[in-house]
Amino acid sequence: MKMRQLTILAALLAAGIWGAAAPVEAAKPAAPKEPAISAEARAAVEHLGQTLSAQQFSFRVQTIRVYADASGQPLHIYHDSEVTVRRPDRLLATRTGDDGSSKILYDGKTLVVYVADANKYASIPVPGTIEGMLKEATGRFGIDFPLADFLTDEPGKAILSGVTSGRVINTVTIDGTPCLHLFFSQPPGIELELWLEKNDKALPRRLIVTYRALPGQPNFIAGFSKWDFSIHPTDAEFVFQPPAGATQIALKPAAAPAKARKGKQ
Repeated sequence: MKMRQLTILAALLAAGIWGAAAPVEAAKPAAPKEPAISAEARAAVEHLGQTLSAQQFSFRVQTIRVYADASGQPLHIYHDSEVTVRRPDRLLATRTGDDGSSKILYDGKTLVVYVADANKYASIPVPGTIEGMLKEATGRFGIDFPLADFLTDEPGKAILSGVTSGRVINTVTIDGTPCLHLFFSQPPGIELELWLEKNDKALPRRLIVTYRALPGQPNFIAGFSKWDFSIHPTDAEFVFQPPAGATQIALKPAAAPAKARKGKQ
C-alpha cells in the first residue's frame, strides 16, 4: 500500500534536512510523542487487523495509480486484481489492466512473477512467510506490492506504522453497508483515507493515499470487494505451471541508490 516505501522516503528527506547544517550545541532528543489517533479510529483499524489475520481469504481490488510517461507527464493506470491468501506462506494475485495481464504466485519457497502478454516469467527463491517474501521482493528486487500492509502478519499494526494522527471523518454508505471514513497523516506530507465497514470485521472498502510532498501530489486509489473467508485453496493453486512457450528470465536485484553504490566502491 504505502508505509514501507513512504518510511524510506521520510528517512531520505529527513537526512537531507538535518544534513544541511550542524548545530552549534548538541540538542537533547525530543521525548517520543504518542500518535494523536482517536480511540474510534484506532479501534476500527485494530478490528481490521484482527479480521485480516485470518488463515485464508480472498478479495478483489480495483486500483488507479499515477505513472510518468516518456515525457514525464503524470498519467493514470487502471488495474483489476484478484488476491488469494493462505497464511502463513501462500499468496496468489492475478492482475489485468491498462498495461496487460500478470500473475504473482508464492508457495512458501519460491516467488514467481509472470507477465502474460510477453509470456515471460521470473522465479525467485524466497523461503519463509508472506511477510518475509514481501520484504525480500520489495527491498532486494524492487517488486511493487502497493497493498502489502494488508497482507502482513499484523495488518492493523502495519497500517498505523509511522502515522502521527488519525480520526473518523463521518459515516457513509457503500453498496448498502455503513462505513467509517477515516483520515490519517504520516510525515512527510502523506495522507491516507480509509473506508472501513462499521462493524466488528471492519473490512476495507476504499483506500486513497495522497503524497503531498511529491511533485503534482499524486495519489493511489483502491476499491475493495468480494471478500471471502470461506475459501479452502489447495497447495496446487499457488504453484506456477509455465504455459507453452513461456520464457524464464533472470530478475536482477534493484540498483542501490547512488550514494550507497559510491560508498561501497
